[in-house]
Amino acid sequence: MSHAREGVQRLEKEIAGEKAAALGRAGERLEAALVRAAAVGRALDTAADAIARERLTTEYDAACREAEQARLSLLIQREAVGLRQHRVVDQQFPAPPRRRP
Repeated sequence: MSHAREGVQRLEKEIAGEKAAALGRAGERLEAALVRAAAVGRALDTAADAIARERLTTEYDAACREAEQARLSLLIQREAVGLRQHRVVDQQFPAPPRRRP
């Protein structure tokens, strides 16, 4: 194998590794956002007074928006590496439940 071909293969391998790492980071961001939303949701479930519930509802809504943005980023990353089926994302990272005020 020529030296040039070896260099191209190394570069292709490095690019594939970077794509995988970016995909992994996107998944980690989504997971962290969902954990945050779940924690705020649990706090909301146990909030004792109306003021705390109102504050936590606002915080929960923000956490859900953050999770939605992180999910979109993950889907974009998946599309960029050629993964077109996203059912596994829905199964592994279910959206937080909607809450009524």
